[in-house]
Amino acid sequence: MTSCQNSCGCTSASLDQSTPLAVTGASADRLTTASLFSIPKMDCPSEERLIRMALDKTPGLVRLEFDLSHRELRVLHDGPVEDIAEQLRKLGLGSTLRASTTSTLAPENVSAAPQPSAPQEAAALQWLLGINGVMFVAEMTSGWLAQSTGLIADSLDMFADAAVYGLALYAVGRDASHQLRSARFAGWLQMLLALGALSEVLRRFIFGSDPEPPLMLGTALAALVANVTCLIVLARHRNGGVHMQASWIFSTNDVLANLGVIAAALLVAWTGSNQPDLVIGTLIALLVLNGARRILRLQA
Repeated sequence: MTSCQNSCGCTSASLDQSTPLAVTGASADRLTTASLFSIPKMDCPSEERLIRMALDKTPGLVRLEFDLSHRELRVLHDGPVEDIAEQLRKLGLGSTLRASTTSTLAPENVSAAPQPSAPQEAAALQWLLGINGVMFVAEMTSGWLAQSTGLIADSLDMFADAAVYGLALYAVGRDASHQLRSARFAGWLQMLLALGALSEVLRRFIFGSDPEPPLMLGTALAALVANVTCLIVLARHRNGGVHMQASWIFSTNDVLANLGVIAAALLVAWTGSNQPDLVIGTLIALLVLNGARRILRLQA
């Protein structure tokens, strides 16, 4: 999971997806308000999931419709919009209410199209968690052996993804407080690892390092294969819920990070300098650090 600001690739695809909420006792047309919010900092699964948690208990909520590509949220509700706006404001994503329109919503229109089954999505998430967890350990180990800050930082990218998938699985059947605590823990751990990677970049910049291009290249290629595998696992779910669609974009972006490490390895071999490795390590570590900072801020 790279930091989402201009890095996760969410702007490259439309993620407009309706998510129905439980509606009971709807036997006649009902007066419903559609409120459109602009949320500039909503561009990844972590923000989408936190918004769901924040609005879950809001009275009168009917449906949430996310459009991550345009950073917009359309809320269908039959309660006061002020309650929804206040919950969004607390998340610190810069949300603003753009428009509210009231219309009659027939009961049969409350539900959205069927979504992929929860067991199927859970199975996919388990595969993704396993793949990213294994590659985190493999890249971190290889990074130390190869003296490569690029591999170390890229391993943190794998860890961040594993944390997102793990939280998605953990959230099943648990209330918002459990989800928030687990997200906060993952955010702190991610921040500590990113700071450690940056300190290692600084140490090797001062005292020097001798990256080993063959080990760098081999591990980065293995990580590339792992992320392509993630894309294959996600392929059948990419048109499902927003979190599955965004996970597809996440993995696509991870492929670009892997290509960056591969390029750094080739440049190290060509120039004999450790500078390309230090540069790519710094960039990836900063992106991971920014992602952790944003997650921790959202939990405040």
